[in-house]
Amino acid sequence: MDGEIIFNIDVMLAKRKMSVTELSEKVGITIANVSVLKNGKAKALKISTLIKLCDALECQPGDILEYRKGKNHEEEN
Repeated sequence: MDGEIIFNIDVMLAKRKMSVTELSEKVGITIANVSVLKNGKAKALKISTLIKLCDALECQPGDILEYRKGKNHEEEN
């Protein structure tokens, strides 16, 4: 794999002093699904869910998502 997307939801929750439960209620997804996102185990994310996350956390997509280059890519450069 060349790289990965890191979810920084835990960082935004801390900045907003918001619980996982509160976020799940505002976004309309289960606590389990928020945890999957938070722990970086998600395989996909709907744009509509990203919009709801940004709305609930009062942030931009770049505040939640971060791209990190993979080791193979770093070794090539």
